[in-house]
Amino acid sequence: MPENARIMTNCPHHVVALAYDGLCTFEFGVAVEIFGLPRPEFGDDWYQFSVAAVDVGEMRATGGIRLMTDGGLDLLSLADTIIVPGWRSPDAPVPEPLVQALRQAHARGCRMVSICSGVFVLAAAGLLAGLKATTHWRYTGILQQRFPDIHVINDVLYIDQQRVMTSAGSAAGIDLCLHVVREDFGLEKANSVARRLVIQPHRDGSQAQQTQRPVAKARESRSLGQLFDYLHQHLARPHSVDSLAQRAGMSPRTLLRRFEEATGTTPARWILRERLRCAQDYLTTSRHSVDAIAELTGFSHASGLRHHFRQHFGVSPVQYRKAQREDKSKAASVPAARTED
Repeated sequence: MPENARIMTNCPHHVVALAYDGLCTFEFGVAVEIFGLPRPEFGDDWYQFSVAAVDVGEMRATGGIRLMTDGGLDLLSLADTIIVPGWRSPDAPVPEPLVQALRQAHARGCRMVSICSGVFVLAAAGLLAGLKATTHWRYTGILQQRFPDIHVINDVLYIDQQRVMTSAGSAAGIDLCLHVVREDFGLEKANSVARRLVIQPHRDGSQAQQTQRPVAKARESRSLGQLFDYLHQHLARPHSVDSLAQRAGMSPRTLLRRFEEATGTTPARWILRERLRCAQDYLTTSRHSVDAIAELTGFSHASGLRHHFRQHFGVSPVQYRKAQREDKSKAASVPAARTED
C-alpha cells in the first residue's frame, strides 16, 4: 500500500469505467471483474460501479459485442475513480468533450487509472505532463515521441503517481486494479479478490513486462500460489529460503528462480515489502503501538520497523500515522458532491 493509501470503511467509492466504440473487451472486463462484480462477502463496504459512454449512438466492443451504458460523460462528475480501459488505437483522436470531462474530474481530486493504450487518453488530456507513466511495451516509444513531457518507463507493469495510475498490457491491468483495491481496502480484501480471480495476490509494479524465461510447470505454479497464501497468513513468522523451498516442495535454487519469475524480486525483499504494507495497514486502521505493530508484522523490534519504514517511505511510522489521520480528517470535512435537481 503506497504512502497515500486510505482505508475506506462503509463509504461507497464510485468507480466509473469509460466505454467507447471499438472498446477493448479484455481491459474493460478487468475493470468490471474487479470493481463492478458484486461481493456480498464484503457487505456494503465496496465500490459503486458505473459505465459511461464516450460516444453517442451504437457502440461495439472487440468481438462484435453491442454495448449498453449507465449514462454519458456526465457520470464522470460523480466519479471518485475513472478507469480508461484501453483506447481505439494510439492514433485515434480523443474527443474534446472527454478531454474536458477528465480535466474537470482530475481538478476536483478524482483518481485516474488507465489500462494499456488508455494512457493515450490521459496523455491527450494533459494529465500525465511531468509524471512517470507506462503502457504496453509496443506503445512506449510512440507515447514518448508524441508526449515528450511525460517520463515514459519502458518495462514495468504499472506506475502509481498518486491520483494518476497507468499500466502496461492487458494482464498488467489486473495487477494495477488489485493495487487500487489494496490501496483502498487493505491487504486482506485485495488478497480475497485475487483468490477469487485465482491469481497471485501481488506482482510489484516494477516487475518487467517481458520475460525470456520458461513458464513454470503447473505443479510449481500451484505450489507457489499456496506459498504466497501461506506467507500472507504468516508474515510475522521467521522465514528462510530453505524453509520456503521445503514448504513449496522445490530445491532452494528452483524456488529462487521461480519466485523471481513470478514477482521480479527475491523472497527476502518480497517479504519485507509485504511486512511494510501490513505495517501501513495497522498504522492506518488500528491503535496498536509501533512496538506491537513491529511484532505483528515480523520485525524483530520496533527499531527494525522504523529503519525499514523510513528507508522505504521516507517518513517514520509515527509520521505516517499522523499524516493518514490528517488526510482522513480532511476528507471527512469535505462536503459530498451535489447534483442539480
